[in-house]
Amino acid sequence: MTILRPPSLSLLDKYHGRDAQTLYSATVTVTGGDAGHGRASGLARSDDGNLDVHLRLPKELGGPGGGTNPEQLFAAGYAACFHGALSLLAARAGIPIPGSSVEVTVDFNRDPMDGLFVLAARTRIRLPGVERAIAEELTRNTERFCPYTKMARQGITNIVALAPSDDGGP
Repeated sequence: MTILRPPSLSLLDKYHGRDAQTLYSATVTVTGGDAGHGRASGLARSDDGNLDVHLRLPKELGGPGGGTNPEQLFAAGYAACFHGALSLLAARAGIPIPGSSVEVTVDFNRDPMDGLFVLAARTRIRLPGVERAIAEELTRNTERFCPYTKMARQGITNIVALAPSDDGGP
């Protein structure tokens, strides 16, 4: 049986380098499934096999529901990352946060700028038993530290490239 432990507080040590230092990479591939559409009937699989999720278009978007959708996956990742960052900062400050939770709601919206789509996120932190002023400071510090919050605020480096086809085509 594996004993689960929080990560080392050394993750909070500052890095001083010119370029981003990769600590971990995750790769997930989505295929189209029965409808040939990743969002409507796709299958999301990580390269290590730990993630294996059937994707379904939610009823609110005209689909059948009954499966996970990209907004849920993004909300889960964001909430987990924020909670992890919150936990590290609280541990460094010696603030116990038992029963803490992070709830992230991701909205799939129409974009008034281009008429297409845009995501919005709302994050709600619960820190039962922590004095309000301390909880507010811890939340503000976590906002500055959490990579998902930074990405949502500042953008993300994203390189889109067409992979060579298996049949020798472009």
